[in-house]
Amino acid sequence: MRGLTNYHLSCCVNTLLQTFSATWELLDLLVRSDSLSIPLELKKVLTAMRADLTQPAPHQDFLHCLDRYCIRLDTQHDADEVFLSILNLMQQQIDDRHLALEIKDLYKISVETHLQCLQCNSTKTLESYQLSLPLHIKEDHNTLEDCMISFFEHQELRGVNCCSCAHCGTKTPFKQGVKLRSLPRILCIHLKRFRNTRGLLQKLHSRVTFPEICVFLTQNDCKFSLYAVVVHYGTAMFGHYTAYVRHRRSGSWYHADDSCVQPVRHSGRSLSD
Repeated sequence: MRGLTNYHLSCCVNTLLQTFSATWELLDLLVRSDSLSIPLELKKVLTAMRADLTQPAPHQDFLHCLDRYCIRLDTQHDADEVFLSILNLMQQQIDDRHLALEIKDLYKISVETHLQCLQCNSTKTLESYQLSLPLHIKEDHNTLEDCMISFFEHQELRGVNCCSCAHCGTKTPFKQGVKLRSLPRILCIHLKRFRNTRGLLQKLHSRVTFPEICVFLTQNDCKFSLYAVVVHYGTAMFGHYTAYVRHRRSGSWYHADDSCVQPVRHSGRSLSD
């Protein structure tokens, strides 16, 4: 595995590139693209990261390309936001629409949201998709299973969260439930550590434990094998990103901290900072 130099506060993008590099399905699709800009520069970086070399892979052209599309250099970024921005930019810039759809389908999570009016009991169903699964965490110890259970729990939408009811003709309290319709080949989970409390952004430093193999009980039971973890250290306003990545061929785990890449043991890792 090759590291990446921290260039103008690029640790956030560096960790995402490490996860993209470990996602071989993505590069296998990108090599079929002749599009310029983000798809081209990402393809060049991921190809360079596969080379069996010790020095950091060149990625400044990719960073400057992102900078032209508002993912600015010299700026602290949120990894999930940058991840979604890169995927959306590729969707816009890949000329082959079928290929663009294949890349989106790698990550596409189909979701069904059920809303029930608590005044007239009428219901409506909304279908949508997302490219990462946002899971809230609690202030004490969490497991990935706990976070998933919370995601599917019914919630009551009241006050400023009331929804418009076509039958009642006004905004009313609703009960909301979420169901997964289908899961992608590559499942990205976003642990939501940040809270906005009275205009003050804070970060929860709770521990989250997770298995190396995760099974989702859906219409077609899906089994996922963990291969990359992005970790944020620090506060809501300032911090540093690193990544844990599993090598595809050897199965060994590595910790990538910008240009420093070192082997580590994996024994049911947990996240804490």
